[in-house]
Amino acid sequence: MSARQTVRLGIIGAGNIAGPYLRDIPHYPELELAGIADIVPARAEALAAEHGIRAYPSVEALLADPAVEMVVNLTVQHAHTAVTTAALSAGKHVYSEKPLTTRYAEAVGLVALARERGLRLACSPFTLMGEAQQTAWKWIREGKLGRVRLAYADVNWGRIEAWHPDPQAFYGVGPLFDVGVYPLTILTAIFGPARRVTAYGTVLWPERETRQGARFRVAQPDFLVAALELADGVVVRLTTDFYVANKSTRQVGIEFHGDAGSLHLESWHMFDAKVAFAAFDQPLQDVPLVREPPYGTPWGQGLWETATALRAGRPHRFSGEMAAHIVEILEATAESARTGRPVGITSDFPRPAPMDWAR
Repeated sequence: MSARQTVRLGIIGAGNIAGPYLRDIPHYPELELAGIADIVPARAEALAAEHGIRAYPSVEALLADPAVEMVVNLTVQHAHTAVTTAALSAGKHVYSEKPLTTRYAEAVGLVALARERGLRLACSPFTLMGEAQQTAWKWIREGKLGRVRLAYADVNWGRIEAWHPDPQAFYGVGPLFDVGVYPLTILTAIFGPARRVTAYGTVLWPERETRQGARFRVAQPDFLVAALELADGVVVRLTTDFYVANKSTRQVGIEFHGDAGSLHLESWHMFDAKVAFAAFDQPLQDVPLVREPPYGTPWGQGLWETATALRAGRPHRFSGEMAAHIVEILEATAESARTGRPVGITSDFPRPAPMDWAR
């Protein structure tokens, strides 16, 4: 594949998620990695040495490199706005880890800046591309559930401090902003934008401790449940927490309930998750996926989608507009949990198309 057909990437952020991205990127001939930068140069140098790539001496040096066509923003959540703004201002397309920002007004500003500069702005999560998720969507599109009126989405994400070396940033935003975005992206892509939310949140376990023994206090809710009304008339019950372990509960994934039957998607992020269907009042039975899936979550898929869309001149599936709508949902949900009142949601986005192989 020629250099003109490939998209040359520069990664900003050498934290915990960078490793999975770096391991998966080489599987895509459409992607070429220029290097990595971090606000702490030693972190970038360590990862660069491990993966045999270039470490830039600074974020500014990466942004100044004309060979970098697209920036992959893997920084902590509160840094997303500043890094994406700098990358767009430097003339780079951007793919950001989720959420796009932590404030809706900032998300709208990023979408406007990308449009003004004629640049692509894409955002994780990309997991709707998975074989399991596409199978569920295909069953819904084909009407096998009848009219879908209700969905349950469960995000029991355990205790971040049990595995992450720096968990405080995650507790600074809470499970809704960190992992609630996964089912929200899938559900709004399928059924349209949210229009109203009513939520409740609380701190279940305020005193936490890192693996290194450092104590820290949780201020943002580590448990939040929300009822959302979507544009297509579907009602969603979303539960998120940093308390219950995913392996220790049967409440996982997304359930879609329709007039004719129910469908259970075992995971909102694993491409090889089980999908099961039940006619009304019957037990669930596994259904075959639309094609053989890869194992787990291939982290380069969102980058591949954005890069191939850029080269083909087609819309990319996980747009800045869609990511901004998700941020509005997050902000509205947090406000509802804080005030105890329903909050309206007004933004819209172009819905992504199903994968060609799942139509």
